[in-house]
Amino acid sequence: MSERIWKSLYLSGYFATAAVLLGWYTWLAPARHLPMAFILLVLLLPWLLPVRGLLAGRRYTVGWSLFLSLAYFTHGVVEAYSVADERYLGMAETGASLLWFVAGIGYIRSNRRSQPQH
Repeated sequence: MSERIWKSLYLSGYFATAAVLLGWYTWLAPARHLPMAFILLVLLLPWLLPVRGLLAGRRYTVGWSLFLSLAYFTHGVVEAYSVADERYLGMAETGASLLWFVAGIGYIRSNRRSQPQH
């Protein structure tokens, strides 16, 4: 596949992860024990860090953002396993973060030959 397709896939997974989290904690199943602002700050502040580099397609940023995608993957798996009523939301987060991860690896591999390492 081409770099452009991989980039659009990892960006789709990246933004879908945020969309799932926003929808989950604001509308579909808000937390009962913690303030919504605190949860969104903890979950979405790290998500915002690589935005600029991911949009620009920087290999280094794509690479380190994959570690971040694993944290969201883990959160989704734990929530899907532990909270039966919100299982579909955990599975959606898991799927979106898995798309981000796999497409990011595909992008780095396809981009390896055309861009020198810094």
